[in-house]
Amino acid sequence: MTDDRPRKNPPDSDNLRVAQWLREAAELLHAQGANPFRVGAYRKAADTVLRFDGSLRALYADHGRAGLDALPGIGAGIAAAIAEMLERGRWSQLDRLRGSLDPEQLFRTIPGIGPAMAQRIHDALGVETLEALEVAAHEGRLEQVPGIGRRRGAAIRAALAEILDRAALGRRADPGPATEPSVAVLLDVDREYLARARAGELPTIAPRRFNPGNESWLPVLHTRRDPWHFTALHSNTARAHELGRTRDWVVLYFHDDDHAERQRTVVTEQRGALRGQRVVRGREAECIAHYEASAHDTRIPPEGPRQRQA
Repeated sequence: MTDDRPRKNPPDSDNLRVAQWLREAAELLHAQGANPFRVGAYRKAADTVLRFDGSLRALYADHGRAGLDALPGIGAGIAAAIAEMLERGRWSQLDRLRGSLDPEQLFRTIPGIGPAMAQRIHDALGVETLEALEVAAHEGRLEQVPGIGRRRGAAIRAALAEILDRAALGRRADPGPATEPSVAVLLDVDREYLARARAGELPTIAPRRFNPGNESWLPVLHTRRDPWHFTALHSNTARAHELGRTRDWVVLYFHDDDHAERQRTVVTEQRGALRGQRVVRGREAECIAHYEASAHDTRIPPEGPRQRQA
């Protein structure tokens, strides 16, 4: 339960910033039609942070996520979010809700990755967070990026591990499909998003990238498939615009109550055995098995490029 006792001291500056970001996320989620329980959880967490007399940064340094998780109203998922705010001075989930996420700038925080390499990683892998990049690296997809061989890939994996593990006592799980939803669940969320986006049923946001007119055109879906929370958006990457796939590629962000957020991209396959089918990038073999086991045709005809110029 939330601690309703009055504070003894004015809020710590880090605490105040964390509380403000949690409250802003709650308001944006509410405006975008997210689950009311998720909205309420962020509001409750913001109240807890404001009432906390100590320093969140000191608590995290001494006890890692477990210390944050022990606060009233702060579960494992929100503890992970607060850890990201404290470690990086930003919160990628909030940037996405605002429409201001810049993955290439984020990847440039990794030692050895400059602007050109950051763009190649983003275009080739379609990942937008450090956690998603780490998953791609462990799956062997990072070495497929032009200019990244085995040695450089190993160096990037080591740098990612150091960044993501820093001051994070017992907070990380091994990356991989075992901690992700099944492809059936991912494809089901993808179907819901495409259908509702095409029907004009979803709220939209104004992404900062490739949007000089600041138009609110990017549909966003918040939904749940127990135990997973999902946010779905069309891809707004340079590669998606170049290939005219901004209405085809769908980025799914997901987390449960015990794991950090992950992401996958779903596309309409253009070649091979899965041509014309919706496919989860990086999990193609599972998609083949899924479609072979399914008695239904889940094929979704791809759309052409958007008419409006970015």
